Amino acid sequence: MFQNIKNLYGKALGSSDGDIGHVKDFYFDDGTWAVRYVVADTGTWLTERLVLLSPHAFSRLDQDEKVLVANLTRRQIENSPSIDSHLPVSRQYEEDYYRYYGWPVYWQGGQMWGMGNFPAVMNPPILAPVARKVPEKPGDAHLRSTRAVTGYSIHALDGMIGEVRDFLLDAKSWAIRELVVEAGHWYSGREIRIPPGKVDRISFEESSVFVSLTKEDIQRTADNEVAHAVGATHVAGRS
Repeated sequence: MFQNIKNLYGKALGSSDGDIGHVKDFYFDDGTWAVRYVVADTGTWLTERLVLLSPHAFSRLDQDEKVLVANLTRRQIENSPSIDSHLPVSRQYEEDYYRYYGWPVYWQGGQMWGMGNFPAVMNPPILAPVARKVPEKPGDAHLRSTRAVTGYSIHALDGMIGEVRDFLLDAKSWAIRELVVEAGHWYSGREIRIPPGKVDRISFEESSVFVSLTKEDIQRTADNEVAHAVGATHVAGRS
């Protein structure tokens, strides 16, 4: 099942023993295109800090449910390693974060989630607060905000083709399967979808996504998808 990420913004977040806020953003890895963290807006509960929740904490990702529930207690979240909201996510922070929760790290093992292709759902033990301060290493350049990338211009090999409008997320693996793009006048402003495998790079400085496709490639693929969908509808209607 695929989920539209923009439909998950603002969704209520719960823990095993109470409310914790709502979904503010998602951080994804532009190397594997897996969502690594749900960014929580905790309101007045935990102020002046960024609260990140790994997909390891969730047993399901279902936008039909009113609340997205993490398999954590409020105490576990409150005592988790703290990161200032204005700082990028460093690997040192992630190491402390995963050590605190006892989850397998995603950057070791060779697969999308380290040793597997899906986040392992588990209940971590209640640990003591992490109070020590460690030197910050540079932020992980591969972690991107879906909110920030929304609105980025999309550049094909032969020119700009439109803007990022949404992301389609695999509810099981938490992998982004497609970028939803609003095309420009060259294609009548239609909605097109581009798989992450066709993305060459994302430029924060230029607020742009560069893909290894031409306008003709994109138009041909989109037209074929429409033709296939129409053909399937006609076949179903005759059955």
